[in-house]
Amino acid sequence: MTELNQVKVQVLLDIINSSAHQAIAEYNKTGHGVPGIDAGTLHPLDFATDTLALRKAIRLLEGACEQLNTILAPPQYTAYNFVNNYNWACIDVALQSRIADVLDKHPQGLSVDALANAVDLDKAKIARVLRVLALRVKRDVFANTRLSLVLKSKSNVAAYIQRHRDFAKYATVLHETMTDQEFARSSEVDKTPRAFALRKEGKDDKFWEMDDEARDIFHRSMAGYSEIQSCSAVLHHYPWDNVSSVVDVGSGTGAMSIPLAKMFPNLRITNQDLPEALELSRNIWEKNAPEALLGGHIEFVPLNFLEESPVVGKDVYYMRSIIHDWPDNESMVILHNIRKVMGPNSRVLIHECVLLRPFEEPDVGANEFSKDHKAPEHTLLNFGSHTPYHLDMVMWLCFNGKERTLNEIKNIAQVSSMPGYVDDV
Repeated sequence: MTELNQVKVQVLLDIINSSAHQAIAEYNKTGHGVPGIDAGTLHPLDFATDTLALRKAIRLLEGACEQLNTILAPPQYTAYNFVNNYNWACIDVALQSRIADVLDKHPQGLSVDALANAVDLDKAKIARVLRVLALRVKRDVFANTRLSLVLKSKSNVAAYIQRHRDFAKYATVLHETMTDQEFARSSEVDKTPRAFALRKEGKDDKFWEMDDEARDIFHRSMAGYSEIQSCSAVLHHYPWDNVSSVVDVGSGTGAMSIPLAKMFPNLRITNQDLPEALELSRNIWEKNAPEALLGGHIEFVPLNFLEESPVVGKDVYYMRSIIHDWPDNESMVILHNIRKVMGPNSRVLIHECVLLRPFEEPDVGANEFSKDHKAPEHTLLNFGSHTPYHLDMVMWLCFNGKERTLNEIKNIAQVSSMPGYVDDV
């Protein structure tokens, strides 16, 4: 067994080396080389629409590093590192005080005294926050880097990260919700850790009831999530040329449908969401894709997907990051409502994070993916990264939703419990 463990360590070292070189090759293809850790500008690949090859390399690199650290470090050290991480708090300070916006006006750097005055914070404390984020260019002088540039106030990524500031509060009551008589066995959407935490503060949990400012931040954050997860890769890896009509179910402000319309201008695209979301969406389309609106191929149709079906008979019904927001019963209702209006050649395209099992299990076997998506031999079958499980925790904390394995997605897609429904989706 000791020899086998040493073999696994060597395999992980080889993966780290090879995946890092794969990532380097992707950066070099752009003609701009590998970005520096203190680079003051974004790299062209940072927000490119198709970074699938880079993301695959980073998945291997991240997973191998996590596995290697866990194997070689003492367990008490690893356990401590799980909780001893306050990057989120430092980023929250940077976001709320708009430090990246201030530094953007001073590309050569700004002294800590001047920065502290600009954001009205104590200079010693702001220096301690920023050294965690590695923004210092020399002693007591700070400047933006690729990391802080995505924290500027108008950044969609910043909007998504900003929404995370309350998640720690929800997480602190997680055990309480698992032992509370009312919450412990419930998967209802109103029995979430979020609802529990807000109830303790004497507040109502009305997540989907937003004022205009909160709605704008929410939809910008969803665009930011798309950028973080490189969701736009689907524009390059699905045969859209063979499609004539698409419904973007839960379209938000067009994070997916706007770039889709630009790449495939002949597609007929129907945006469907709640009326207030569509009102905001129209404004963003008029600003970012006015030529698409003039072509007459874009429509906006209100939809409550828990109560209604989308428009009838389109080629593709696309859902990005919708199903993971909801428990199984609500997810089945959404899919059932879509199924009722599908034509014989219609397809549902579910764009979600898919959980992988770390080990092969006798009852279900290994993960059901093509060879391109299988982890290397002698590594965990889920590639060793915790990131998908952290996404799953966010869904649980906020919505009692969840990320699912491929089999779990297949199971809810059958919706066989629906009256009069055929389980052939």
